[in-house]
Amino acid sequence: MGTVYFTGKGDDGTTGILSSRRVSKADRLIEAIGAIDELNSSIGVAMAYIQDNGIRDRLAAVQNDLFVLGANLASTNEKKIYEAQIRDDAVAMLEKAIAEIGSKTPQVKSFVLPGGDAGAAHLHESRSIARRAERAVISAAAEYKVDRGVIAYLNRLSSYLFAAALYVNHLKGVEESHPTY
Repeated sequence: MGTVYFTGKGDDGTTGILSSRRVSKADRLIEAIGAIDELNSSIGVAMAYIQDNGIRDRLAAVQNDLFVLGANLASTNEKKIYEAQIRDDAVAMLEKAIAEIGSKTPQVKSFVLPGGDAGAAHLHESRSIARRAERAVISAAAEYKVDRGVIAYLNRLSSYLFAAALYVNHLKGVEESHPTY
């Protein structure tokens, strides 16, 4: 017999978190954790289309960081248990990666329409999911103690994903499209 991938405990509309309690699946905290999970999955899809090893390596590190962020949020309770913390240098590492990409990519002087190469298009989608995850975490912070590093990381990650999308398009020789007004 194989592994069982369900418990049935959530059939009542609740889910367990690392602080050993159950909360509604509609809770702000679960919305934030779910958005981070969706972001992580979307990055996995983007990676399937990207050949550049530097971008792939950074995205793999980001995926691990996102698991840490989710665990950090899932360990939240009234006294705040830090089961997992994002590294202090994680935001700085994203900033460094943005600067490196920026030095290799033509300067953007106006808004960019998401798209281009398939990998870049998926990175743009991940960027918008990162923004939603950030909003969900901020919403959860109104009710729960949330590590400010989680919010800072998601904010910088959306910038990194934008820069990476531009870079992937640049590598593929795809010109950015801009809105017309």
